[in-house]
Amino acid sequence: MNILVVRNDKLGDFITALPTLYVLKHHNPANRIIALVAPLNRTLAESCDFIDEVIVDGSEDILELAFKIKQARIDASITLFSNTRVALAQWIARIPIRIAPATKIAQIFYNRRITQRRSEVKMGEFEYNLELTRTLFPNISLDFPKPLLQFKGNDEAYRAFCAEYGITKPVVAFHPGFGGSSDANWTLREYIELVRIAEAVETIDVVMTFGPDEEKLYEEAKELLGKGRVKLYRSVGSVVDFAKLLSGFKLFISTSTGTYHLASAVGCETFTFFADTLFASSARWKSIGGKQHHFMIPLNAEGRAAMFEHIKQELKNRLLTLS
Repeated sequence: MNILVVRNDKLGDFITALPTLYVLKHHNPANRIIALVAPLNRTLAESCDFIDEVIVDGSEDILELAFKIKQARIDASITLFSNTRVALAQWIARIPIRIAPATKIAQIFYNRRITQRRSEVKMGEFEYNLELTRTLFPNISLDFPKPLLQFKGNDEAYRAFCAEYGITKPVVAFHPGFGGSSDANWTLREYIELVRIAEAVETIDVVMTFGPDEEKLYEEAKELLGKGRVKLYRSVGSVVDFAKLLSGFKLFISTSTGTYHLASAVGCETFTFFADTLFASSARWKSIGGKQHHFMIPLNAEGRAAMFEHIKQELKNRLLTLS
């Protein structure tokens, strides 16, 4: 069976789709699994051995998208997050079985609509995604390995990074940028305060990472840090290149954006910050890996300050076990 799985939005959202793609392939290895993804997730999707084909949704043209889908000869589709354009393209392509959550006006173009009420957050986003597979295969196992993402050349990539940046000890990394759809974060100065706690531990190396579009943030951090032993790293390669690097880190500290999901998916332990709301909570956006430490940032100033002090102590405690 040729099965299309649609998750053509941001990095973190796509990573919540990976268990779905995995269980569909492993339910029956004869299944041909096709992923419809946004351009930024192409290299990551192509690196997964449980994805057989990748369709890149790179334009707003509905007919162009419908043609790509039609060419793949899809027997069934599972749309994990839908909009009218994506739904209509599948209808035009005449996919026989079209599965999606029963939300928004887009649901009229699907012939198997599943009520999930994700806004109630009774489970995580990736778990809601997995549940949709049972509409197609009622007896499917929803189990998947952790870490799910494992790449060839991880060790070589990490050794090259260590050689370039003079890394000789276990790495604790901080990623101060927002990105994605995260709703809460600490200021750069607050991140620097956390970095100083890690820097004081002599048995670890400390790295701050920045995305390719975070040049200003990088320069501000460089100025605030001054001369010290913290390494500043700007990501310049693909998502897969960064994933290989993350797989070598011992601890990754960031807000709840795509980089957090990526770190967890490759097996890196995480300290992650979420907005103290149901929509943006760790209950909804927990990642697909293990070893996760979640902290909800209150909206009020007093609660925020108290949480920051709590995180500083938790970080100190965790660093002691790493050293």
